[in-house]
Amino acid sequence: MLITELKSKETILSLAEGKKVFLINCHGCKETHFPEKEVAELQKELSADGKVTGSITTDYICNPENLKLRLERHMGEIEAADVVLVFSCGVGVQTVAEYLESKKVCAACDTYRLPGFQGVTPLEHDCGQCGECYLNLTGGICPITACSKSLINGQCGGSKNGKCEVDSEMDCGWERIYRRLEKIGRLDVLKCPTQIRNFATDDATKGVNIE
Repeated sequence: MLITELKSKETILSLAEGKKVFLINCHGCKETHFPEKEVAELQKELSADGKVTGSITTDYICNPENLKLRLERHMGEIEAADVVLVFSCGVGVQTVAEYLESKKVCAACDTYRLPGFQGVTPLEHDCGQCGECYLNLTGGICPITACSKSLINGQCGGSKNGKCEVDSEMDCGWERIYRRLEKIGRLDVLKCPTQIRNFATDDATKGVNIE
């Protein structure tokens, strides 16, 4: 189980500032907390500014085949957008980013862990549910789960030929991040100050009412 919570309004508006956006909403995991009312209000504000080229609301965007079929119907609207803003857990954001690999895909939510059964997704993507999503800085590839060491400040010194030091069969997560950022013209992101992980956010006791 997990809690999905909106990032701050200021953060989300900054992602859309001066840009056209396409919105993707996931309503798949109904047994978990998802801030539908807050999302609707925020998206109404974005639409009022004429920034939204289109939107879809579907279930389980972590299912790549279902997602592909839905997105294919909206490719014109997606191409017209500068940013695809995804309102889902981290798995959904990564799935969208993989399919739209040449498009800037941003997470509008953070995901927090709750005790209990975590469920199974049809992809290898995973969400660390750390409460401080880094996907907007790493091209939609999670450094917590794509890197064996969960490094958030860049590649370690042990990777070789694009492979992980810990698992030689695994692609280096930060090599993948670099290539993705290069493809979407966002290598400037790597110039940002060192990111310090706030472990206090990895907590199910944030006081979110999930009833």
